[in-house]
Formats: sequence, structure tokens, C-alpha cells
Amino acid sequence: MAYKSTGGSTGLPDFFSDLVRCETRLYNALNDSLRERHAIVTSQFECLRHLRDHPGSRVADLAAAFAVGIGATSKSVDRLEKHGWVARQPNPSDRRSSLLALTDDGRELVDAAEDTFTERLAELLADILDDPSMPAVARTLATLRSALERAQTGMPTG
Repeated sequence: MAYKSTGGSTGLPDFFSDLVRCETRLYNALNDSLRERHAIVTSQFECLRHLRDHPGSRVADLAAAFAVGIGATSKSVDRLEKHGWVARQPNPSDRRSSLLALTDDGRELVDAAEDTFTERLAELLADILDDPSMPAVARTLATLRSALERAQTGMPTG
């Protein structure tokens, strides 16, 4: 969709709507595939993948990475722990927090689910991945994300 500039308006509300609806539809489609093939949802996959790629993370680290409240993140980790995919270990530098580690089952699951995730995402984006504007769009989104993260914009307050 083209974003028109009319009398100083840059079409930002339409841009926002398109951005959010694309994210929601992609997320839901990936959710369906992950649930069908691995009995997990996208948020669980992302959490497991983060823990695989960032060993020794704490709940607070996950919350910051995903811009989600600590309470909600802790409950998500509790569910992953209940499934046997994540284990909490004492944090030697801070008794008040735990370090999170994938179990062998968790590592096996996230590795298998990553293949499904990547294949499904490639299917969903196949028609536009070859679009010449795609690299510019990817750079723009990465720049926007970086700026928002640097300024800690949109971080939960509780």
C-alpha cells in the first residue's frame, strides 16, 4: 500500500495498521504450523529460541528482549518448565534471580520447531522475497526496531 501525503499527513495511521496486521497474520499462521507439528505456539518457540541463543538468561532478560512484563514472562517460563523444556538454575551472582537453561528436550524441540518456523515463514513470504524493495523494507524495519529498543520505547511499566 502506498502512503499518501495529504496536507501534511503522511499516512502513518495506515502504515501502522498495515504493519500490525501483517505481524498478526504472520504470527497466527506460524502459530498454527508450530501447534500442529510440535504442540507449541509461536511465543513458546520464540522463548525457547532466545534461551538457546542466549544461555544464562534470566526472566528479566526475556522480558526485556520481548518487551513484555516480568510477571507474564515468569508465568510463561513456569509453563515451559512444567513441560520439561526449561530448567531454572541458581544465579551465582544474584540469589534473587535464576538463570534459565534449556533441557535436552527443550533443545531438541526448538531445533525441530525452527525448521518448521523457517519453512513456513519462507512459504508465507515467497511471493515478496524476490521483490526488489524487500532489502530496503528489511533495513527500514531493522532501523526502526533498533531506534525503539535504544530508546526503550514501548517497554512495559510493571
